[in-house]
Order: sequence, then C-alpha cells, then structure tokens
Amino acid sequence: MTEQIVAYFQTSSADFILCLKEHLVIFILSLVVSVAIGVPAGYACTRSESRGKWITAFFQALRVVPSLAVLILLIPIMGTGVKPAMTALILLAIPPILMNTAAGFQGVAPEMLENGRGMGMTEKQLFWKVRAPLALPMIMTGIKTAAIEIIASATIAAKIGAGGMGSIILTGLGLNRTDLLLIGGVSVALLALIVGLIFDLFDRVVMRYKFVN
Repeated sequence: MTEQIVAYFQTSSADFILCLKEHLVIFILSLVVSVAIGVPAGYACTRSESRGKWITAFFQALRVVPSLAVLILLIPIMGTGVKPAMTALILLAIPPILMNTAAGFQGVAPEMLENGRGMGMTEKQLFWKVRAPLALPMIMTGIKTAAIEIIASATIAAKIGAGGMGSIILTGLGLNRTDLLLIGGVSVALLALIVGLIFDLFDRVVMRYKFVN
C-alpha cells in the first residue's frame, strides 16, 4: 500500500496539486459568499423577530436537504461544473453562520449598550465598538463550523465535474484502488484540520482576551 501511494505521488503529483487547487478554490469562494450572506442575514434576524423567523426557517429547511440532492436538483437549472457545486455548498454553510451571528448579537448584554449610550455613542458607534466586537466570537465559531463542513462536503463536487479532491476518491472507487481512497480521504481530513487550526489561531491572535486568566 505504501509503495502504491509513493508511486502515485511520483507519477501523478501534478494531478494531485490540480485537484488540491480546485478543492481550495471551491472552498474559498463558497465560504466568502456564505459569510457575505450569512452574517448580514443573521444580524437582520435580530432586528425583526418576525423577519428573523422567516429567514431562519428558510435556511434551516434548505439545510435538511442533502447536498447531493441539491446538486441533482440544480443540474437541470445550472448544468454541471463549479456553479451548482458552489450553490449546494453555500446553502449548506449559511445556516451555522446565520444562527451563530444571530446568537452573538442577541447575546450582547443590554447594560453594555446602555453604558455606551451613556458615554455619548451613536448607534453606528455602538454597532462597531460594542455589538460587533462582543458578537465576533460567536460569529467566528459559526464561520469555522461552516468552513469545515464546506471542506468535507466539497468532495461531492467531483460528481458533477467540478473537480477537487473528490475526483481522486471517485477514481479510487471506480478502479477499486484503496491507495487513491486513502490519498483523497486523508487529504480532505488534513485540510479540515488545517482550517480548524487557522481559525483557532485567529481566536488566539485577534481575541486574546478570551485566553487571559
């Protein structure tokens, strides 16, 4: 088995790097769009209770549908390739970002806002200097969860020709090659681990106060 894995990297390292790049591109683009939608939507949920219920219910309902089923439904509309794969991943990633963003803003203590108003802060200043910083830890937790889910689920992109590490896994399944299954599976697991560590590092650097005894 070890010899097969070594032989693969000796002969097909360019293919591996290509799959890795495709996986990372899908991951980054999907996460950026998910954050751009999820964070504002989560904040909107805290501004209106009725609107928040509708927004939350909509994205939670979408999350119940498996990503593969979403892909199949999108093929007649968007065809195959990166676009439908990204759409399915974005629908998967928005709910944890949205829910954690809403929870973060809702968790801001009213007395903190009152203190800010007592200091003469405007509502805009209260948002950027009080609400957003206090909600940030919960928001980042949601983004971290979404990022790891995207990394893991992006393997399905290969089923519709979007590439990524899933291509190696599908090839391994088709050829009954355990070495390719291990290479693809372990690579995805390592990517998820690295992404998690990056977010943990962000926590320690940007939100140092959380770790002060």
